[in-house]
Amino acid sequence: MRGLQGIESMTNAFREALANRVLLADGAMGTEIYRRGVFINRCYDELNLSRPDLVGAIHSDYASAGADIITTNTYGAERIRLAQHGLEDRLMEINQAAVKIAREAAGTSRFVAGSIGPLPLKVQPTGPISPASARETYTEQASILIDSGIDLLVLETFRQLSMLKEAVEAARSIDADIPILASFAFKPVRHYFVGPTPEDVAREVGTWGVDVLGTNCVNGPQVTLEIAERLGSTSQIPLSAMPNAGTPELVDGRTLYLASPEYMAEYARRFVQNGVQVVGGCCGTTPEMIREMRSFLQSVEPGRRRVQVQVQTEAQAKALEPIPTAERSRWGSRLGKEFAISVELDAPRGLDPKRPVEGSRLLAEAGIQAVNIADGPRATARMSALALAMRVREEVDIDVIVHYCCRDRNILGMQMDLLGAHALGIHNILCVTGDPPKMGNYPDATAVFDLDSVELVRGVAQLNRGIDFGGDPIGEQTRFVIGCGNNPGFEPLDKEVDKFRRKLEAGAEFAFSQPAYDPSLLENFLAQISRFPRIPFFVGILPLASARNADFLHNEVPGMQIPAEVRARMHSASTREEQRAEGLRIAAETLRHARSLDQVDGAYIFPPFGRYSAVLDVLNLSENLTTV
Repeated sequence: MRGLQGIESMTNAFREALANRVLLADGAMGTEIYRRGVFINRCYDELNLSRPDLVGAIHSDYASAGADIITTNTYGAERIRLAQHGLEDRLMEINQAAVKIAREAAGTSRFVAGSIGPLPLKVQPTGPISPASARETYTEQASILIDSGIDLLVLETFRQLSMLKEAVEAARSIDADIPILASFAFKPVRHYFVGPTPEDVAREVGTWGVDVLGTNCVNGPQVTLEIAERLGSTSQIPLSAMPNAGTPELVDGRTLYLASPEYMAEYARRFVQNGVQVVGGCCGTTPEMIREMRSFLQSVEPGRRRVQVQVQTEAQAKALEPIPTAERSRWGSRLGKEFAISVELDAPRGLDPKRPVEGSRLLAEAGIQAVNIADGPRATARMSALALAMRVREEVDIDVIVHYCCRDRNILGMQMDLLGAHALGIHNILCVTGDPPKMGNYPDATAVFDLDSVELVRGVAQLNRGIDFGGDPIGEQTRFVIGCGNNPGFEPLDKEVDKFRRKLEAGAEFAFSQPAYDPSLLENFLAQISRFPRIPFFVGILPLASARNADFLHNEVPGMQIPAEVRARMHSASTREEQRAEGLRIAAETLRHARSLDQVDGAYIFPPFGRYSAVLDVLNLSENLTTV
């Protein structure tokens, strides 16, 4: 049991963490106990006393997987449910032991959430339990959990609003300041809900003063995402989403949830992209799934930053004026003065850089202004982008832009790389967060993500003022020209626009977009960012290689949207060669359209499957098109 000061400090720590980063909760307890061999005729809450090793192992596995919140095994540890097993007299022991086991697994760096579930019968008038009896029951359990030292209460899987309200008010009567996460279990049937809708719950619970409003159980990730979006459209309270691992199936007499860790992790990322601030899992969610969710979440919003890029007050006075952009590199001198083209080089998977070097020579001879080199795109292991950049610079007279991602290096390694790159004459940097390792050929690799792309932009901008990532002077300014990425087709668009704003504020000086196929999406994004300070904008162009390639990009690659009419054009071409030609024509039309837009300063072209000559085909077609 902790003292009052310790409880208050963790309460404040939870609310501070909630305000500043996405929190990853743990997964299922009940189905995980079942998965480890304990059948459902047991009282799972009593295992806190008879099998603390089992309960503790589950908590520890979730902690090791990266969960920020460890939830006590007390979902049914209130008097009415315990009485069904003849255990009502052990209520205090069971709840106290649960908090102790969870705290030991959580340590000092994670939060312990006291779980309280619904009563087995409904509250009057639709059920036999009186509101007073429900309030008394919840007051008893919440009092034990709070006194035992939890950091927050999780009221989960409630299906009756009046019952949830009794639980909230019971908790507040004991501790008016305890953080509360209130989670409702919705039951959609076709086009309506059995019980209250997400909008009903958001409006009602929004007046109760809870810290987090969410949904858990009953539904898999897809439906949970829809519910979370509807909750967020009605309430400004921070949201949580904890879906089941898909729909359960009966296999050889055992109830199993068959969703893959990757599927759960992908939806965790979508939750965050739609504004959810606490993500976890309910029935069927395993530690393996939570581990994958941690990896995917770090790719969209790094949440465990041990360090921050900052300028200390005393160092601020020693910051130098940045060297003018046009004087930092030839690429910097071109920005905003001509419609420039940059082509992405494919770094080799092996030792021989001949193909991309020769490709850059072909492009330079054709008048292309720059090449850019991705840093392990799609989390695949390739030759270092910095090393290939040096080979290109040594052999070809063309500007080189190096992508630099946050996935693989801690902040120390990043600063060392960047200072080394600068000393070697690599001055054009595109700052990206990077794809999670699970997407690539080493799925078990550890992602670092000390920073995200916004923080990296800020850090490089500080180097340009003679200040390192920790806020200390380095004696002189670097000459980096700082780029950033963006995705005009990202949903929800307002989040992508806001992130673009933050990159600008951090110091971005030019922007490359993801491939654009829908002119309306591109123009809408440009209109949205027109209220921000103007920086050179380069439209991404990726020629489609085939109808199958178009379908894959549209359906399988997050953030890519290929309009139906474009896909139809690809499918209307009967042979592979005709499809390739149509893909080049579509890319040429996109380039022609981009040239007509005042806010576009150039193009960022991806050679399809490394065919650099196809880039020249796109340019020639664009110049010769009579219609767009």
